[in-house]
Amino acid sequence: MFSSPENTVLEYRYDSEILRIEAWGPNALRVRATKEAALPAEDWALTEPLPPPREGETSVVITPAAGDGENKTPESASLRNGGITARLTHRGKLTIVRTGDGKGEEEKVLLEELVRQRRDVRDPQCSALRLDAREFRPCPGTRSWYLTARFESLDPNERIFGMGQYQQPVLDLKGCDLELAQRNSQSSIPFAVSSLGYGLLWNNPGVGRAVFGRNGTTYEARSTRALDYWVVAGGSPKDILRAYAAATGKAPEMPERGLGFWQCKLRYQTQEELLAVAREHKVQRKLPMDVIVVDYFHWPKEGEWKFDPTFWPDPDAMVAELKSLNIELMVSIWPTVDRRSENYAEMVEQGHLIRQDRGWRIAMEGEGNSVHFDATSAAARSYVWSKARQHYHAKGIRTFWLDEAEPEYTHYDFDNYRYAAGPDLEVGNVYPREYARAFWEGMSSSSPSPSANQVLNLIRCCWAGSQKYGVVLWSGDIASSWPSLRTQLRAGLNAGLSGIPWWTTDIGGFHGGDPRSEAFRELFVRWFQWGAFCPVFRLHGDREPKQPRLGTTGGSHCLSGAPNEVWSYGEAVYGICKTYLFLREKLRPYVRGVMREAHVHGDPVMRPLFYEFPGEQQMWSVDDQYMFGSEYLVAPILFPSQRERTVVLPEGAKWQKLSAEGELEDEVYDGGQVITVAAPLEYMPVFKKQ
Repeated sequence: MFSSPENTVLEYRYDSEILRIEAWGPNALRVRATKEAALPAEDWALTEPLPPPREGETSVVITPAAGDGENKTPESASLRNGGITARLTHRGKLTIVRTGDGKGEEEKVLLEELVRQRRDVRDPQCSALRLDAREFRPCPGTRSWYLTARFESLDPNERIFGMGQYQQPVLDLKGCDLELAQRNSQSSIPFAVSSLGYGLLWNNPGVGRAVFGRNGTTYEARSTRALDYWVVAGGSPKDILRAYAAATGKAPEMPERGLGFWQCKLRYQTQEELLAVAREHKVQRKLPMDVIVVDYFHWPKEGEWKFDPTFWPDPDAMVAELKSLNIELMVSIWPTVDRRSENYAEMVEQGHLIRQDRGWRIAMEGEGNSVHFDATSAAARSYVWSKARQHYHAKGIRTFWLDEAEPEYTHYDFDNYRYAAGPDLEVGNVYPREYARAFWEGMSSSSPSPSANQVLNLIRCCWAGSQKYGVVLWSGDIASSWPSLRTQLRAGLNAGLSGIPWWTTDIGGFHGGDPRSEAFRELFVRWFQWGAFCPVFRLHGDREPKQPRLGTTGGSHCLSGAPNEVWSYGEAVYGICKTYLFLREKLRPYVRGVMREAHVHGDPVMRPLFYEFPGEQQMWSVDDQYMFGSEYLVAPILFPSQRERTVVLPEGAKWQKLSAEGELEDEVYDGGQVITVAAPLEYMPVFKKQ
């Protein structure tokens, strides 16, 4: 029943089930189970080399049954790994505790499997419900299972954070029902940080569900071969996030071009239009800009990954002029391949496209009928990079916008698509990570020297481990509205707590917004001010009204939105934006240092207050302000006509208000109080920790 092949592993077998618990990094355990003959070989997100356990850190104890009759003590077992211990009963029920330190700190139950079975009348949870903690329901006629993992709700005051990026107005996920699936504006990154002092990675890329109920927690995978999760005990959220980053990968060094302002709109239709904006911004108005973007449908057909010469006649000259202005060009990449494109037949022949189990092979309806390349195939990744290298990278373009990364389907029929790695239901959530990997591997292999290997790409979706491939997650095609602004703040904070430190959002929202509207101008200002204190400061959107169509070929059917430059919103708004553009430049050395912390340790750039002040209970419930790095407390304005707001100042520090120009005001505030701060339209409250 119990066995221990080595002192870092505990195994339990009963009937057809294999349960394996392993020490997996300091104070962490990996838990796997299957009803197949052997555990699958995939490590999924747990890809990083493990440090060897220190002498005496790990131990396994198997306690045989003792006594007889009613006094008989059943067999049990435990595995300790530093500050975490797994305990198994004779029936295979698992409890995970934070190990006591032997110096007065008592052990604490972190996770306890939920079992409701009529097995032992002496068990206080003896039940007729017949619920197993690890329930494998066969999917008839296949090798896979519908898996449900159940855990007790141990503390009604527990708070849960992370899990990726969801479009909902809450930061604390306790009480939430989350779809574990990738969609436009939704990223399933299934790492949960608990206020009880643990983090749990659901190490399963299958489509499923997570429910953090008051009466218990469940994780589900609709099609899988094994249960697989990783749990770490930590004294603080910082300990937990750093351990997670060590197990799944850390973001690389942020290239210098990622620290400043990025200009974008849907969409610049011609080469001359884009260059005119760059010249006015950088030369005439002398405003800072690091990146300007060529958005989608700059190509002849989807899946051709090159400039349409009708509208972009001399890309080499364009890139050269932008570089002379110290501006990097970013180009949009889509994974879709139009059936009419020049590459479609070859990609079908070589097996580079996703398959469907039923229906005509079309995954996206747009200007044409298209299907996505299979990012889980190494050969397909190499093929797509070869085209991007030939038509973009060879021209000096070093930054790519990896759009449609979920991938986005016209209909999210997850049971219909099949990848090289397996059915979508079983592996689909890993697609955006493998998409990012394609460009990471390609750009790394194409760099002339290690110092030139500074990968920085924008992506619309992530999974666990995506951060190590040099991607900035942005929150997708969101509404241009005040509720959307509030939602993005919580989405960005939870993304950071899911291990994704490089994050951004479309300033002003994506869908709509008229630059001539005073109401929208107010929203735009507040979003722009907040954007200056996001990890990546990026302007984008599809503004109204649409511009006239130019030409009849290529992507000309995709109309350009209204102007979306900082001077497009009137002189008053322009003055405010100009101030915050220069404020971000003044903060550049600080932002560089915070990005360094993300690279070295795995810390998020945007941090909920409890990340820096975990001992203050009140900080765990604040969801409308945050720390930008460890020094700046940011209190965004999130409602129309709001001209003041309350700000919670954490204890243990003094706080000094930062002006919009980046100067510290004279008054110093003691921590441990709530103050009311004026917030006229030209100012967003920010405080520096002293």
